[in-house]
Amino acid sequence: MAEYETHQQGEGVPKETALQALNTIIQLHFEKTLEKKRAIDLQKKELHKLFQILFIFLSLVFLALSQSPQRLQCRHCWIPITLLSIAHLMFYVSVAQTLRCINGFKYQRRCHKLTLGLATEKLRDMKLRLGATNTDFVAEDDFEIHYQEPPESYFGKFKRNWALHFGFLIFIYGFMVSASVVLLCF
Repeated sequence: MAEYETHQQGEGVPKETALQALNTIIQLHFEKTLEKKRAIDLQKKELHKLFQILFIFLSLVFLALSQSPQRLQCRHCWIPITLLSIAHLMFYVSVAQTLRCINGFKYQRRCHKLTLGLATEKLRDMKLRLGATNTDFVAEDDFEIHYQEPPESYFGKFKRNWALHFGFLIFIYGFMVSASVVLLCF
């Protein structure tokens, strides 16, 4: 009864409750981290599938045009090049959306990992402190965990990744146009 009265006077929260709250926070952020990892993996599979579809489409168009019985004249080759360009633009929009999702999931995963690390550290410190003292109550500030966000420099990683993918897509587009002109005109 004395413990309850002490708790009511504002001394803190029972240590079992505080430890359970921290364990719950740790479990939640661990599960969220795994969930975001799975979401990233699914989006990466989707991205690879998009690349495969594009390359199959390109190879089929080039095969059909190169195997045609009569060669296209240069003035007629702009129709297939326009078709290929439209396919590329659709592909770029799909890739941009997929990369945006991947980057969002990576950011959320990083936030959960930072919060998980902070909660684990607070739990360890609390257990050490409770082991050294014989208190039955913990201050509310000792087990309160706020959602953590990475520093601004973390966004540089996404920008570098985006620039790398954009460069690769521009290379593919340039190769497609030059290959189309070479295959269709010469």
